[in-house]
Amino acid sequence: MPRSLLRPLGLLAAAFALAAPSAQAAPAAAHRVIVFVWDGMRPDAISADDTPNLLALSQRGSVFTDNHATYPTFTMANASSFATGNFLGPLGFYGNRFWAPGTQGLDAKGQAVDFQAPTFTEDYAILRDLDAHYQHALLELPTLFATARRNGLKTALIGKSGPVFLQDYKLPNVAVSKEDRNGLLLDENTALPLAFAKELQQAGYALPAHIANTYDSSQLALGEEQDSPTEQGKLVTLKDGASSDATAGADTPPAAANAWMMKVFLEQVLPKHRPDLSIVWLRNPDTTQHLYGVGSPEFHLALKAQDELLGQLEDKLKALGMDGDTDLVVVSDHAHSNIAGPRDLFPLRQINDGRVAGVDPEWGYSVSGAVRLADQLGRAGFTAFDGVGCIYAPVMSGLKADGSALLPTRYDDDGRICGKPGPYTTPSYKLPDELPKGALVIASNGGTEYLYQPEHDAAVVKRAVRFLQSREFVGAVFVAKRYGAVPGTLPAEDVHLENAARGPDIIISYAWDAQATVQGFPGTEYASQSNERGEHGSFSPIDVHNTLLAAGPDFRGGFRDALPSGNVDLAPTIAALLGLPLPSAQGRVLREALSGSLGRAADSYHVSSSLRRPAQPATGLSMQRVDGSPLAAKQYDFALHLKQLESDGQHWTYFDMAAPERQ
Repeated sequence: MPRSLLRPLGLLAAAFALAAPSAQAAPAAAHRVIVFVWDGMRPDAISADDTPNLLALSQRGSVFTDNHATYPTFTMANASSFATGNFLGPLGFYGNRFWAPGTQGLDAKGQAVDFQAPTFTEDYAILRDLDAHYQHALLELPTLFATARRNGLKTALIGKSGPVFLQDYKLPNVAVSKEDRNGLLLDENTALPLAFAKELQQAGYALPAHIANTYDSSQLALGEEQDSPTEQGKLVTLKDGASSDATAGADTPPAAANAWMMKVFLEQVLPKHRPDLSIVWLRNPDTTQHLYGVGSPEFHLALKAQDELLGQLEDKLKALGMDGDTDLVVVSDHAHSNIAGPRDLFPLRQINDGRVAGVDPEWGYSVSGAVRLADQLGRAGFTAFDGVGCIYAPVMSGLKADGSALLPTRYDDDGRICGKPGPYTTPSYKLPDELPKGALVIASNGGTEYLYQPEHDAAVVKRAVRFLQSREFVGAVFVAKRYGAVPGTLPAEDVHLENAARGPDIIISYAWDAQATVQGFPGTEYASQSNERGEHGSFSPIDVHNTLLAAGPDFRGGFRDALPSGNVDLAPTIAALLGLPLPSAQGRVLREALSGSLGRAADSYHVSSSLRRPAQPATGLSMQRVDGSPLAAKQYDFALHLKQLESDGQHWTYFDMAAPERQ
């Protein structure tokens, strides 16, 4: 693997940590903590042009130049690490999308959820449904924010529905105890508890439209003139009506909702509640990157919009006299890549007047990289379902060098295939009422897929693994330990993803290319089929190495922390700053970046690197590229790149990437 793939990206970088128990929390500091999550922010996207406020903050505070997102590098996976300081296996939580059949309930819109299919969890109401299904133990370990409330601290959760609520998912609708009254939440769908929702209403703020599904009319009356302050903007598409126009320069879809939620935090929550611990989690640049791609005109607008909100936050802290006693942490849940396949099959192309135009290998846009695994498995003779109907992806499913489509557009004239007439590139793979034996259920998650085999049939699992290993678009493959040593795989527990009761049977990271560049930014990957241009979730070093920096009275100034760190370390670090107990956290306190009695010299840590491989490779494979052409290779293996950190007998492990090897 080229050494360049292991170096930090831009000003920051990262991947993710296993770990020993964290140290005992110190006595409470007289400082508040605000965590500002820039969803999907790449470290190398920090610049004087797009993010001057973030750049200035990084220069005066502590920057963690080798930070790691939890794998899989999804939003909700990392939200659970932020919430608890732990990994997915010990938590029993596998967001973004996972399979929990038997769950019942409604979503935030008040609509019944089909839990027989894999479920997308970025929704506070769905998380409540899942919590009930899991006997009120959605996360099997305690959260930082709930711990803070129990210890008398005031907390505030603001922003994106799903990850924000997960930080304190037992926060009730109606606060009864003093502990309940210590916390408040405002996300894109609701406000909790009822007293806070009424406070906002009385202060003249319009409430999220779906709050009517949280409270009945006797509790909270909404006027007919109620608008939708958290509604997302519309996507600008090509002439096909499905593919995003990556050349668009309109306002980013989340910008207005983000600005409104920050306004509420700055004008109402911060001055009137003065929370000890807050998280503000906003969609930019992630949503914009998904829709339009990294490096697109919209991408730069998203960065500027987010940076302006950071400036507003810093200005308000100064105006309130809070800047001197507030620790401000800026972090991303993961980084982000462009979706694209190999250039020799799918060269980059121009976009002209809403249509895909000629080849442009230097500054063109991707026209490939979307893979529908259920379709791939189905055509190979497996019985597979992903819970989704027909998909029409005329561009991102692949335009070959000669301009022809990898998956030609077909038409359902009478609705018998798709449920309604219209074009499609892959047919429906919705789950039937009764699954046939030997079926595979796929939870599509972008850069990583979860595969479930309901009967845990080892023969089916091993046959599916060999198929996956034989496809060039598949990177690393992990299996549940119940199947023993499967050639060319590592057990899920090796990356803290094993949970016998809740976990998937097979986990795959899609293949990636950390050096391929689109619109000036390196990093591409295959991803679950859709019309999106950007994705994350893979074991690419681009997705893994994310943004983390902090400034304030408890952090060293002008400090560049070269030690490996991870999102899993944030909760135990904040717990130490606030004097809170969090004994179950697997992450560590980032003492090398802290000042005062909590600090520790960076040279008291020892760092080493190593590789972890399957016990034996998979051999005798018939390999294919995504276009069906053969590969000469017959053997599949992969290497998990990791760093170990040791200090005073404690050990932590951080994963940099997992790279396939075919020969």
